Amino acid sequence: MSDPEILATLQASTPRRWFAVGVLSMLGVLLVVLSFNTAQAGFLYQAFLMIIGALALLEARRLWRATEQALELTRDALRIRGGEIIVTTDNIEAVDRGVFAFKPSNGFLLRTKEKGARVWSPGMYWRFGRRIGVGGATAASQAKFMSEIISAILAERE
Repeated sequence: MSDPEILATLQASTPRRWFAVGVLSMLGVLLVVLSFNTAQAGFLYQAFLMIIGALALLEARRLWRATEQALELTRDALRIRGGEIIVTTDNIEAVDRGVFAFKPSNGFLLRTKEKGARVWSPGMYWRFGRRIGVGGATAASQAKFMSEIISAILAERE
């Protein structure tokens, strides 16, 4: 069986990826350094700063790994390169690209017919209930093209 034709691809923009990981890493480092420089503030405060700093560094690592992947749109599904399906096109109800939509930066929002498991891939996509936000550290032009293709698939289906 051959792979279906890929209609659009969405990858993290290199400058956005580096900037996001850099800012999150710097936050983590600054909080850890600050925790060592606040000895008079008390142990709980130092521990709090250390834990939040470590979590920021872990999240920066997670963001780096998540933005290595690419999203691919086929006629049948939106998936992660390699095959994991995010949503099938049959399950997509609407695409929202509006200014006031609760969507990631440089991205779009998909409303689905059925609820799905909660998933978050920092900088690429998230899913909460019937809503999927695609974008974040991605290139705006790729996200716009992908959303237009999805809209065309939905219009063709109706």
